[in-house]
Amino acid sequence: MFITFEGGEGSGKSTAIKRLGEKLRSLGKKVVITREPGGTPISEEIRSVILDKANTGMDPWTEALLYAASRRQHVKEKIEPALQEGAIVISDRYVDSSLAYQGGARGLGVDKVLALNQFALDGVMPDLTIYFDLAPETGLGRIRKNEHREVNRLDLERLSFHEKVRASFLALKDMFPDRIKIIDANLDPDQVFQEIWNLVSVLL
Repeated sequence: MFITFEGGEGSGKSTAIKRLGEKLRSLGKKVVITREPGGTPISEEIRSVILDKANTGMDPWTEALLYAASRRQHVKEKIEPALQEGAIVISDRYVDSSLAYQGGARGLGVDKVLALNQFALDGVMPDLTIYFDLAPETGLGRIRKNEHREVNRLDLERLSFHEKVRASFLALKDMFPDRIKIIDANLDPDQVFQEIWNLVSVLL
């Protein structure tokens, strides 16, 4: 089973992913938790280039290509092998982030970015994608209060950019209604987790 979590900056994905992993392991499931960009040594090196605050002049297509390259390595080195071994793979972000950030917010076009990523994905798509919906100003406010959270290049974008990201994610829900499910990230963490568990338990 392959589950991905999506959302804007500061939406609370990481905390929920950790909790879901613990719950599944308590039921005797083999769980692999990973992230994008990153997840493997090569992919993490690409991540450092993408998110470096010094690289504000990066061309949007360069950004999209780097994400796709990181994703390809991630799929081949980590996700596919884990799925073949019968693990439940949980990823903090996957291809929908590229569709929302580069395809939508950067204006490259969702269809074009999806076509680019077909090479990287090699047919590996999530069984379930959980999108944490939250007003961008709320998420960015959470980041500013969290001194342990890395501030990266995307965090420095204007609020209008993050609003476009949110609109793009909501549009993706309409494109892939069977796969993408929305959770209100304003809810209490226990309520958020209960909604996640309701979705995952159906798959189990």
